[in-house]
Amino acid sequence: MDALGTPQSVLVLGGTSEIALDTVAALPRNRLTRVVLAGRPSLLLDEAVAKVKSIGITNVSSVTFDALDVDSHGAVIDAIFDSGDIDVVVLAFGVLGDQAQAEADPSAAVMVASTNYTGAVSASLHVARRLRMQGHGWLVVISSVAGDRARRSNFVYGSTKAGLDAFAQGLGDAMQGTGARVLIVRPGFVRTRMTAGMTEAPMTINPQDVARITVAAMRQGRSLVYAPGQLKYVMGVLKTLPRPIFRKIAERQG
Repeated sequence: MDALGTPQSVLVLGGTSEIALDTVAALPRNRLTRVVLAGRPSLLLDEAVAKVKSIGITNVSSVTFDALDVDSHGAVIDAIFDSGDIDVVVLAFGVLGDQAQAEADPSAAVMVASTNYTGAVSASLHVARRLRMQGHGWLVVISSVAGDRARRSNFVYGSTKAGLDAFAQGLGDAMQGTGARVLIVRPGFVRTRMTAGMTEAPMTINPQDVARITVAAMRQGRSLVYAPGQLKYVMGVLKTLPRPIFRKIAERQG
């Protein structure tokens, strides 16, 4: 970070994430000089690099990162930090999965859990270690309101986000006093490739909206933010409802 606390370097774990890429674009560009996009080699990752370069950031690179290959996470993250401090790490990888398939084939459920939770725990701990060493920086964890209370229609995915969210809260507490911070972002329904073709929920927003909320939350030094903000109150009510009533509401929403 510069003397005013403005990020100069960003690492995106899940380098093709639309929310993460828009978050990079929402950061002050006059000071942003280095962006690393980590993900599986693909045309989408190449396009992500080109997208970031198109907004005027010249030092943009991609590195191979596989959420499921936890044994490789330490080496990948160390190599990135060894090339220079990273001010912001956005953890944005994850899969929605298919609920019906997961119930019929437990291995499919395990894949979702391994990606969204186990992979995220591994990557976050390696990142936290390096942020502590350098004494500054943000770990931004893209969670979901699906983790606030699991619904019948997507409880496998929701349970992974609930676990990740709880882990990130504890990690944030563990990093107090180190100079490094954790920000948890809980979006609602966002229009992305992951949700394409699905019926939109109330208060649906675009990735750019989540990005603006995320950058504002970092500027304010917050540890948790909902996107949109009104969901904080909606979920607060839903979490207190008796299960039979919540079940009926969730069933009507699909």
